[in-house]
Amino acid sequence: MTWLPSQYRGTVISQSPKNVAISTITPNSEYWGAFVPQGNAGLPVPTERSALALTAVYACVNLISGAIMSVPLECYRREPDGDLIKLEDDPLWWVLNEAFSARWAASAAWDYATKSLLLQGDAFIEIKRDPLGQVRALVPLHPSRVFPVATPDGERLVYAIYPEDTPSIAGRQDYRVLDQDDVLHVPGFGFDGTRGLSVLRHALRNAGGLGAAMQDYAGRFFANGARPDYTINSEKALSPDRIDELYSKLESYQGFDKAHRPMVLTGGLKVTPIAMPLAEMQLLESRKFQIEEICRIYGVPPFMVGHTEKTTSWGSGVESMGIGFVRYTLRPTLTRFETELNRKLFRQGRKCIRFDTADLERADIKTMMEAIRVGLGRAGERPIITQNEGRRMMRLADMPGGDTLEPTPAANPQPSPGA
Repeated sequence: MTWLPSQYRGTVISQSPKNVAISTITPNSEYWGAFVPQGNAGLPVPTERSALALTAVYACVNLISGAIMSVPLECYRREPDGDLIKLEDDPLWWVLNEAFSARWAASAAWDYATKSLLLQGDAFIEIKRDPLGQVRALVPLHPSRVFPVATPDGERLVYAIYPEDTPSIAGRQDYRVLDQDDVLHVPGFGFDGTRGLSVLRHALRNAGGLGAAMQDYAGRFFANGARPDYTINSEKALSPDRIDELYSKLESYQGFDKAHRPMVLTGGLKVTPIAMPLAEMQLLESRKFQIEEICRIYGVPPFMVGHTEKTTSWGSGVESMGIGFVRYTLRPTLTRFETELNRKLFRQGRKCIRFDTADLERADIKTMMEAIRVGLGRAGERPIITQNEGRRMMRLADMPGGDTLEPTPAANPQPSPGA
């Protein structure tokens, strides 16, 4: 991208990726990985597709994005005293919860945006407005198609948006330029004013590459019949032609469907197996460690992705696990989305958007009933919620007269026999 939109026409953007000097691309620099995609161990840096081929990465991303996708967004009006009043008929609710646009269902769009954030380090969503400036649609954008650039004064960002059918942006000039007011830009950890850190090129650089290599090794190991290696001994020297013939014959015994086929050797050849059981190779143990390593990157407890070897310290109840997951894993990501939505969709602080995580933190029915009973006031205690508020927690319809704060009357004691 070389030029800014009309209001900045004629100003060269020196921060453009096309203008990066080759001399600045040095080992361990930000752009080194783009040209030399290898981790410290010499393994390829995972791409988006290869990373999702790892079951641990797929499970973590799917768990977090699925949870965010299922959380409703509520629109509120902020009163002068700070109270938030839910807006039941705000047109923005439909866009955020049901349909981003004609092409994008809201659930699929949130899933896509969250996946982009968790893998690429940034989520981009274009804001479509009507002639009055009101939001009419939202369109998710893949991070590889978007290039944010700071204006010359460094105060704002503008975005070059390349078409969807762009296999490579090299030499392409058919991009659109959008001002930051028309793009929801949700950066992840390490935001430097332009972009967040790519999880693929940083946190998963070695862990993901090693996990992919181990997964590939395990697949090839079992594809070969899961047999231990062996040596073939001969008391006399073999000619090169005889060795090649022997190799060809041995290949006919390889493969999972031929694992128990008896091997026939002639000419005094003997097979000596090399005992290398899985326990000694530590293949399974190493793969378990990689699962924990990837879970640590995403802040997901391993038991939540099916790794149940170790117990959790969050408690044994569903409520404790749900609260811990929302508090320590989801809340930072939800806050990033909320902050960007509020500052781009509203021009003043009288309205705001909040994710409602009540369903994820919902307790079991017994605990919930006890909590509602306490809130309504037990045995004449002063209540803190109304009956209708308690019914809404249980997804029940309101009842007439249930919006007043009245203490629950104490049960009349029954007279004892003979009194």
